Amino acid sequence: MTADGPFDSAALSPENPLPLYQQLARHFRRLIGEGTLHPDEALPPERELAERLNVSRVTLRKALQALAEDGLVDQRPRAGTYVRRVHIEQALTFLTGFTDDMRQRGLTPGSRWLDRTVATATPDEVAALQIAPGETVSRLWRVRLADGNPLALELATVPTRFLADPLDVGASLYNRLKSLGYAPHRAQQRIGATVLNRQQASLLGVPIGTPALAIERRSFLADGRPLELMRSQYRGDSYDVLVELTLHDGRNQPSSHPQSRSA
Repeated sequence: MTADGPFDSAALSPENPLPLYQQLARHFRRLIGEGTLHPDEALPPERELAERLNVSRVTLRKALQALAEDGLVDQRPRAGTYVRRVHIEQALTFLTGFTDDMRQRGLTPGSRWLDRTVATATPDEVAALQIAPGETVSRLWRVRLADGNPLALELATVPTRFLADPLDVGASLYNRLKSLGYAPHRAQQRIGATVLNRQQASLLGVPIGTPALAIERRSFLADGRPLELMRSQYRGDSYDVLVELTLHDGRNQPSSHPQSRSA
């Protein structure tokens, strides 16, 4: 890193065929995605930033406008430009994996693994997954990321009869289960309010006591067998739940029930 830190003109090249403002916008996208620029962080004033990057203010403004159109920064009148916090609004209608869900939104999904182990099921896992006491389960604990920003903690538990080795899971648990012939078919989900404890807050990069959504989900195979128990804590400042409701007048039965979301 140079004396100018992330705002280094060396990131731009006159030999690059891309227009200078597009190079600059791409450089900022990389800094945001890598976490070098943090959510809610203010960028230096335009004059200072243009001088440090050795570009005109017109070029800088075009780059910042491109970032604003992509939802990566907020340009606040008389206050400056701020890195935007990733905010997800999830409709409880379809059962989709976290990886596919983020990609559909134009965000880059990611994970930071905390633990992947095989162990004997606990009593509550036995009850939730309807397995025999003493059976083993694969546990997968990770931080889920959207555009490089930590969004949630997720602990997935799957009987080893369906997932023998948790180390076989890459970006998507659901894709791995599908490849093994155990595609999730439906799910039941419970959502509650909580606050993050010291460990959870540290892993998500927020203050202790930050509000969060506690989500517990059970997914099932098409034949009704429980497949997965997922317990998650989603940052309340970055994640909303949207439920669509239809007035029921006693004559028309609802065609479907809201079910689940990301894995």
